This record gives sequence, C-alpha cells and structure tokens, in this order.
Amino acid sequence: MSTVAPEQPPSNNGGSGASDLQAWLVRLEQNHPVEIDLGLDRIARVASLLALPKPAPRVVTVAGTNGKGSCVRTLEQLLIAAGWRVGTYTSPHLLRYNERIRIQGVEAADGDICRAFAAIDAARGDISLTYFEVGTLAALLLMAEADLDVAILEVGLGGRFDAVNVIDADIAVLTAIDIDHSHWLGSTREQIALEKAGIARPGSTVVVVDEEPPATLVDRLQKLGCTTLYLHRDFHYSCASADEGDRFSTEGVGGGFADLPCPRLPLPSVVAALQVAALLGADLQPAAAARVCESLTLPGRFQYETFQGRRVILDVAHNPAAAAYLCRRLRQRDEQPAALVVALMGDKDAAGFVAAMAPLAAPWYLGDLPANPRALGSEQLEGLVYTGGQLASCYEDIQQAFEAAIRATAAGELVVVCGSFFTVAAISEMIELQSRG
Repeated sequence: MSTVAPEQPPSNNGGSGASDLQAWLVRLEQNHPVEIDLGLDRIARVASLLALPKPAPRVVTVAGTNGKGSCVRTLEQLLIAAGWRVGTYTSPHLLRYNERIRIQGVEAADGDICRAFAAIDAARGDISLTYFEVGTLAALLLMAEADLDVAILEVGLGGRFDAVNVIDADIAVLTAIDIDHSHWLGSTREQIALEKAGIARPGSTVVVVDEEPPATLVDRLQKLGCTTLYLHRDFHYSCASADEGDRFSTEGVGGGFADLPCPRLPLPSVVAALQVAALLGADLQPAAAARVCESLTLPGRFQYETFQGRRVILDVAHNPAAAAYLCRRLRQRDEQPAALVVALMGDKDAAGFVAAMAPLAAPWYLGDLPANPRALGSEQLEGLVYTGGQLASCYEDIQQAFEAAIRATAAGELVVVCGSFFTVAAISEMIELQSRG
C-alpha cells in the first residue's frame, strides 16, 4: 500500500487553472502501484472518512460493454428537458478530464475538480487510491453539492468491483454485454454478465438492454428479487423502415412515444434511456423527446467532421461487437469509407476487430500511439489485416496515418477513424486545431 503523504500539487500560477488540474492528474496517475485495482474496500473507507452523502435522491448506474455512454448522455438530456437537475459521471474522456463530470450538461470547472481532489487527499491518510477511485469520489462530492434530482453514474470497468458501485443504485441499467477486458472480467459473456450484474441491489429495478441476455444474468437478477425490464419483452422500439430508418417509436412501462427522429446514437441505448426516464417519473412531453433525439450527439460516437474537404467519422469502437455495429450503421446510411484509420490497444481482440470491419473493404492506415504503453504496435495489427485479405500501411504515429489517408482520398470521400478513445482523441485534436485557424 502506498503511503504518499497528502500535499497540494505544484501550481504555476497560484490559482486553480488548467495547470493545477493537470498537475493533480499527473500525481494521481503515479500514486497507486497499478492502474487498475478492482475492489470497493479502499474507496468505501475514504467515502466514510469524507462522510460522503448520496449524490442525489435518485441514482441511476449504467454498466455494460457497449452503449453505456450513449445511454447516459441520452438520459441526461431527456431529464434536463423534463426540468430536472441532473449530474453525470462518465469515463474515459476524449480531450479534457472535465468531460467526466457534468452538472446540468455543463462540464465541471478545473477549480471545482481540484478542490474535490484536495478534500479527498486530505481525508484519505495513508489509504492508496487509484486514479479512477479519486475521480469517482470527486464526482460524487461535486454532485452532492449541486442539489440534484438524479445522479447518473457510468461504470468504468465491469460493475461488481467498480468504484461507482460504492453507491447503491435505485435503477441499474445493463447495456449490451460482450467480451472485453477478459483479463479482469472473464472470457465468456456468461462470466462477464455476472460482473456487470454486480451493480444491481436486492429488490431494485434493473433495465436490461442486451438483446440476448446470458442465462447467468437472468438467473442472478431473479435470485436478487429485482424488478427487471428486458428490451423486446417489457419495452420495445420499432422503426419506420428496415434497419433503423429515419423515425422510430417506443412502447414500454409507463407509456411510449410515436414518430421520434432517429438519433446518431445507438437506438437500444436511447430507447433504454426513454424507459428509465419513465420509471423515474419524468414528465417528458413528446415534443421535448423529439428535440432531444434530433440533437443527440456524443463525442467519438459516430461523430461527423470535415478535414481538408474530406468527410470524417470518428468512432471509439474498440471491440468486435462495436466494430460490427459501426459497419452496420455505415451500411444503413449507404456510406462507403475510402480509408480506415486505426490504432488499437494491445489487450483487445484485434483479430476479431479486423474480421468485424472486413465488410467495409477499405484500405487500412495504421499508426502507433508511442506515448501509450498499452497500444498495439501498428506492424502487429498490419499482419492481422493482411491475414484477413485486406490492404494496410503503417506509420510512426496515428496522426501521420490520418494525414496519409487524407492524401490518398479525394474531396468529399469518407475517412473513418476508430479503434480506441486514444485514437479518436488524437485525431479530434488535429481537426480542432485546424478549425481554430
């Protein structure tokens, strides 16, 4: 156990600006012996020392392999539209740490986050906390100050031992479950589902979005005595045309909506959020629901941009199931990429990812992420792409790969960037810099 003494990080300006937040984040990354250290004992002890209150009268916790962030963002926007005060905690971030903590849809300020970090550091004594544990406690502290109606918490990894599970959820949401993080969660959907189900409490309400829930999940929720709502059994959606058309309608517990515009975010996650809003008792008018669906966006989720005349889609898809979903959405919109720009983490199912992307039949531009020790080398990924019968070229970093893809395509053609949050973040920064001038 680390025994780093509490201390304020260095400040370059004597205030609470971005430099202070960055100093805190660097220190938090170094404080704990390992990056991922699942378990609730440490964070529960510090929460007790902080006398941490419940962050809001009602708490919704969202777990799953894919679709968590989309569900959280949709529910946040729906409840705000219904006049509620809402706090959200998500991870990871793309460009700014502040993205993780939002009050009424607004990112937390640097100074507020630093203040929360300092309070946690002063309280923890010799208890060593991970980067994610400190961030979770900071989010809970800031939410508790904000006089919220509801707090929405996204699980970072798994569920049972994830830091957010230190708070009892009034409603638990389980999105699509697939094989990812198998080193920590297990190598089958059945094993992983049990870890995700750890956010459910005996007798609580659970909304299951997975379209083929593993039997282990169904059995566990039954044994807990949960009130469980399953997609396609207890709540439903239908589209105006095959394969998710331009409009959709819902039916569920507490009512439904007709003829809503299809959002850019995954429909199962959006429909689950509509069902949760109904369970919470939000008075959401059809016109307000339609406005939310029409404007829904989430950075890095089927995000459209332009760069030097090329159309660009940024998507953080990083496992086979997410890659397959990305391909399906592109086909539904008759989009044919002229190039794929990809970098993956080394702990992902790279072969499965490549196979899932194969139907796009576009050349791959592979880049290294030299600052990230978890990243898979581009040459290793290149071998898998060639084995799958596709063309690939390697570059020293992902920015060079993107530049090469832009040079190789024509104005108006589509370039798809995917593979990890780190990949999308790097290219997002390039595009943002260009837009500034």
